[in-house]
Amino acid sequence: MDSKTSSKAANKAGSDLSEQIKEITKDAHVRAENTQLMLNYQKGQITQAQYKLLLCSLYEIYRVLEQEMDRNSRHPAVEPIYFPQELARVEALERDLEFFFGLQWRKRVTVPAATLRYAERLREIGRSSPNLLVAHAYTRYLGDLSGGQVLGKITQKTMGLSGNEGVAFFSFPEVSSAHRFKQMYRSRMNSIELSEEERKKVLDEAVKAFEFNIEVFDDLQRILSITEQASGGSGEGKTPTTPLSAVSRSAVAQFTLGVCAALVTVGMGVYAF
Repeated sequence: MDSKTSSKAANKAGSDLSEQIKEITKDAHVRAENTQLMLNYQKGQITQAQYKLLLCSLYEIYRVLEQEMDRNSRHPAVEPIYFPQELARVEALERDLEFFFGLQWRKRVTVPAATLRYAERLREIGRSSPNLLVAHAYTRYLGDLSGGQVLGKITQKTMGLSGNEGVAFFSFPEVSSAHRFKQMYRSRMNSIELSEEERKKVLDEAVKAFEFNIEVFDDLQRILSITEQASGGSGEGKTPTTPLSAVSRSAVAQFTLGVCAALVTVGMGVYAF
């Protein structure tokens, strides 16, 4: 998105950064919600195999995001929205992965190209432009606090899970009221002091955050379709027949060409900010 478009969206939404992000990402938001993967998920049409793969990639995204948030926690743009106790997702994802894959889950995780690109972008801005972490933290965490709650209930019902088993990712025990917390979070974010140029870059990065997620949604759907065709069925109720393993970028590229047998990508909430 160019600077003129960013300026128009900012002017239309007013001066609050949260409202400007909401306005500028409106179209991308709708496209993300209407990817085939998310439409299927919202209809309860997700298998355990798909969900397990999705969890692996969520772990990669949050592992990197939270590493960069921790490393930049004293940065003036990050500190106001740094809530590790309330929001951090890595430990919850580790519990979910252990539930589904067992104690050796770390040896069974792989990440495809689209997710690696997203993670690399987070590392890049964490090193060079921590201001931009604001856009990714807002998009991910508030999406999980909102639409993610709906997806958690769908997941439980679809897969017959009880309690918090396998769905810890969707639970925020340190947040007593998601509505009040989101209001406070937006207020803290709106207090961040940014120059006009810095604000434009954050707005542009928010659009990129949605684009990264659309890419990984489409990547997962495409790979799942290839896997189902190769297995000669719909894939309903099936789980990977070979363990997932840590692989290099080149191996991931080979996998997308059909060399490997299991894959994973990332999912988000419904973005009801």
